[in-house]
Amino acid sequence: MKERLERHQVWFYLAAIGVGLGLGGARPDLASHGELLIWPLLAGLLYTTFTQVPLRRLPLAFKDWRFMSALLVGNFVVMPLCVGGLLQLLPDDPAIQLGVLLVLLVPCTDWFISFTHLGKGDAGRAVAATPILLLGQFIALPFYLWWFIGDVMVDAAIGEHLLYAFFGLIGLPLLLAGLTQRWAASHWRGDAVLDSLGWLPVPLLALVVGLVAATQVAMMNGILTMLGPVLLVFVLYLLLAVGVGKLLARCWRLPLGRARTLVFSLSTRNSFVVLPLALMLPTAWEATAVIIVLQSLVELFAMALLIHWLPHYWLPAAIRQ
Repeated sequence: MKERLERHQVWFYLAAIGVGLGLGGARPDLASHGELLIWPLLAGLLYTTFTQVPLRRLPLAFKDWRFMSALLVGNFVVMPLCVGGLLQLLPDDPAIQLGVLLVLLVPCTDWFISFTHLGKGDAGRAVAATPILLLGQFIALPFYLWWFIGDVMVDAAIGEHLLYAFFGLIGLPLLLAGLTQRWAASHWRGDAVLDSLGWLPVPLLALVVGLVAATQVAMMNGILTMLGPVLLVFVLYLLLAVGVGKLLARCWRLPLGRARTLVFSLSTRNSFVVLPLALMLPTAWEATAVIIVLQSLVELFAMALLIHWLPHYWLPAAIRQ
């Protein structure tokens, strides 16, 4: 049942966004109330998601150096260089550029596992890799932002907002998730509790994107003319990610399951983990959150295609065992 929920999650998010846009357009006065609800929902979303990241399995990630090195090179070297090139296609708007950078520079640590499983990849190695990917993006993201748009990020107000969101809305749920996993490891009902928490990310994310849509209706109308280049960048990124994944898998001579896992890792991004960072920015940067939600929808549609196309047509036996 949970697999079916994850397979069709894109429709829940689309429905939530549609309802949110309708409510936000009909009742603009609800925006202030919606913004108050976003924060506890985001905290709950991040907490339940982090409980599904096997933090205690971090040492296992280092046992397959060939796969991990390909994963790290792809996610933290090759794809950031690709993002730097794609940045040239965007409008000269710092808020839009920041949104694209925030979402495309952070590898996914949640539905990446689900899509790897559905796409006949090596889900076990995907699970083992997620703590490394999570740690790596927290370390690398500030450097990437300084590298690409340092003149914007030195703005003290933005820096303070990002720092507050990072520690308050990401650090605290991550700490609580680690404590929950530690408790679960020594309690007879621990696995059942973690499994129950695993049902919550999809409905919580649907509520979050619906509220974001309801509170950002005016901003969405204001940036409609800029969405064409942004959509092009997101589509080109996905095409590059699939191509780079296949190329790196050949260079590292990865077995078939790990090759597919690499492709799914490079293709999926941690959109809702960086969403709190965007929502904490000052008013002038509201478009950043809209761009992140847009990317998540583009990605979900792409993954719905990739889980069928990748194992049946492009990587059915492309990488020899």
